[in-house]
Amino acid sequence: RFLPSGSSPPENPATMSKIDADLMTDSISKILAYAEGKEIKIGKDAVKGKKRPFQETIELQITLKNYDPTKDKRFAGTVQLPHGPIRNLKLCVLATAEHAKDVASLADPRVEARTVEELKKLNKNKKLVKKMAKKYHAFLASQSIIKLIPRLLGPGLNRAGKFPTPISATDSVSSMVEEVQRTVKFQMKKVVCLNTPVANVSMNVDQVRANIVASVNLLVSMLKKKWQNVKTIYIKSSMGPPFQIFF
Repeated sequence: RFLPSGSSPPENPATMSKIDADLMTDSISKILAYAEGKEIKIGKDAVKGKKRPFQETIELQITLKNYDPTKDKRFAGTVQLPHGPIRNLKLCVLATAEHAKDVASLADPRVEARTVEELKKLNKNKKLVKKMAKKYHAFLASQSIIKLIPRLLGPGLNRAGKFPTPISATDSVSSMVEEVQRTVKFQMKKVVCLNTPVANVSMNVDQVRANIVASVNLLVSMLKKKWQNVKTIYIKSSMGPPFQIFF
């Protein structure tokens, strides 16, 4: 699903990306090897990797050029990636009784439901709403509850950039959860650098590459001058060295 306002879907990822395929594959291979604790070559140097006791994400770091965030139009867009980038993505469903049962039936500890009664107990307390917003990566909400959110929670979720994705009465909760787990968002703010997690080190090279290409193509499609607005692109694991894949 592609949701930048006023934009059309990006072209075929296999044909649109201007990133050198061999360079990207080599960089991804080194990121995954480093995360496994193996030795890799960076330039002329041999560097020993380190396996971490947690799941590292792989981040996309993009710097723009010929773009002034104080003058040029800011943008935001989301894209569904082929593979979920964050393994332990924690989601909250603001649910009707029926959808709360569906969430319970998933038996997935990463997905929790909160009913209207539970939301009322927060009493629109800004600190409690902020705490809830920080606890979860993203929110979904039953369609009938969406319109109640401002009255129940105030603007807290919206300000955190986590306004819920609606679930209609005919939607499958499990499919909507999967959809959100595969979605990443780009949002231009006051700087010309964007960092977004697009994969994790448990994936294979092909899965990471597919996610990177889809993410880059989304961003480029939203830029006024397309690739002419892209200065550099790096990829790196949470704790690993960066690799430049676009110059």
